[in-house]
Amino acid sequence: MTAYIALAVVVVIVIWAIALYNRLRTHKNQVENAFAQIDVQLKRRHDLIPNLVEVARGYMQHEAQTLEAVIRARGEAVNAADKARQSPGKAQVMGALMAAEQVLGGQMGRLMALAEAYPTLKADARMQQLSEEITSTENRIGFARQSYNDEVLDFNNQAGQFPDLIVARLVGFVHLDMLASTQSEQERAVPQVRF
Repeated sequence: MTAYIALAVVVVIVIWAIALYNRLRTHKNQVENAFAQIDVQLKRRHDLIPNLVEVARGYMQHEAQTLEAVIRARGEAVNAADKARQSPGKAQVMGALMAAEQVLGGQMGRLMALAEAYPTLKADARMQQLSEEITSTENRIGFARQSYNDEVLDFNNQAGQFPDLIVARLVGFVHLDMLASTQSEQERAVPQVRF
């Protein structure tokens, strides 16, 4: 009789562990899917940048250094995105992605600021269209980042609660890092209005 009770307890524990594992795996898959949505938008942005640089190059011959810096930053961001695609949520990889995107955003900001000094470039229809597409893509990246962070939060909450914590640690589900905004503090600062 006690053997049946012991067997029943073992079966219940195994079923419980399997259910917890499946729930954690579902959350992990949702995190990976959310990162895939960011990745789609990052690819779109990375693909638009060379076109924007080529349009600007025709007008900004004296700004070759800025244009090359944008292309270099784009290359680093593409490499960081490739690595993040292989292990979304891994702290070191996501940190490198955020840093590369921060540099790219800064270089793009510098390019757009310089473009303001060239009225013919600013009025160019292709430049306007590409600028609008990049702005739209930046907004999509922001929405996708929020979705990703929500999924990471759900996963971390689930994997950090007892008794799920036991199963998470046993099977190697570790805490995932969220993606911070790639905008600098200056870009996010609220304008001060004074009278």
